[in-house]
Amino acid sequence: MGKAERILIVGYIYIFGTVFFTVYGQIILKWQISKYGGLPPELWDKVLFVLRLLLDPLILSGFLSAFVASLFWMAAMTKFDISYAYPFMSLSFGLVFLLSIFLFHEPITAHKVIGLALIIAGILVTSQSA
Repeated sequence: MGKAERILIVGYIYIFGTVFFTVYGQIILKWQISKYGGLPPELWDKVLFVLRLLLDPLILSGFLSAFVASLFWMAAMTKFDISYAYPFMSLSFGLVFLLSIFLFHEPITAHKVIGLALIIAGILVTSQSA
């Protein structure tokens, strides 16, 4: 394997890391926040609610995950043009969609499936431009 191929593989690892940590953060936040119930109506109760959320270790891991995803994204930007790499970020939409079905029993609708298919088609078309 040549140097160019290794650089390309490393770039894709960075993109995968971005997508992975983005998806983890979204799923963990949804999972943990749903345990706390809805946002209370009163301002002071809202403040206490948010403070409780911010002290939850798994919610903090979701925030940390977003930060790590940003680091991976910065690294990916050193390997690819943004116009090429950015559509791969759309993979996170598909993964969150699929995981939300299995983990949170969210409904599958025709609009969601069509939207996901369009996203995947866009990734495939854009990835051919490298």
